Amino acid sequence: MTLPAALREAVERAVGRRVAAGRRVGGGCINEGWRLELEDGERAFVKTRQDVAPGEYAAEAAALRWLAEPRAVRVPRVLGVRDGEEAGARVLALEWIEEGPLAADGVEQLGRGLARLHAAGAPAFGSPPPGAPERATLRIGPLELPNDPSSDWPSFYAERRLRPLARLARDQGSLSAAGVAAVERVCERIADLSGPPEPPARLHGDLWSGNVLAGADGRAWLIDPAAYGGHREVDLAMLRLFGSPGERVFAAYEEEAPLAPGHEDRVELWQLFPLLVHAVLFGGHYGTAAERAARRYAG
Repeated sequence: MTLPAALREAVERAVGRRVAAGRRVGGGCINEGWRLELEDGERAFVKTRQDVAPGEYAAEAAALRWLAEPRAVRVPRVLGVRDGEEAGARVLALEWIEEGPLAADGVEQLGRGLARLHAAGAPAFGSPPPGAPERATLRIGPLELPNDPSSDWPSFYAERRLRPLARLARDQGSLSAAGVAAVERVCERIADLSGPPEPPARLHGDLWSGNVLAGADGRAWLIDPAAYGGHREVDLAMLRLFGSPGERVFAAYEEEAPLAPGHEDRVELWQLFPLLVHAVLFGGHYGTAAERAARRYAG
């Protein structure tokens, strides 16, 4: 497919270099992706779409920069972003990652790197990355969730994650009345279920296995973040939900930064969040899975 002129112009404005060539590639669930070669030979991955909200790509760029700061895990370098109200295509241009299989030492490094990333911390639960557009929401795909910062993780998780998602899933018919009641009961008990208090961790925020990309050298990259300050067990629970890179990730994490006692029993508590997200976005069996998880903790 020929690179559209409007997209070429937007990328060149964003990165400050001319585009020499380009072709379509996969762009994820909602975006259109392009592999571009710039005039100096550098390759870029560019995402775009017609209905992207102002500030969405700027928020992702800020998240990538925030996750890169501790030099704990690899994330694509931001080459440029064009995401304002001006006319023309909105784009996010990132360094191109040549893919390969994830090696055993890459799995190990990922676990240790995640521990160091989380330890880099955040000012509060719900804190957005520095430089992100000023809005108190977290975007996951087409969803926006309240993200007003808090010093208290249990109430943040109940009020900014579980309750809003349960209402959305109920309204869409993907979560039964019994499921909503179970989630409400979890929210009422959340202070007793959440384990010992922990400081806010620097989270990737959407850490399922599809957002772990293996480079040609066998080491991991993290892509497509929805970063914020949160509980570190949430990232790890998400990474277990849809097929993890391997158990060595979690063993290496524990060697680097041991988790609090009882963390094994809290995995499904934190997985309730992404299950409800999937119930809202995709319906089907995800509502049943969310209800089942909630019932385990409803008491």
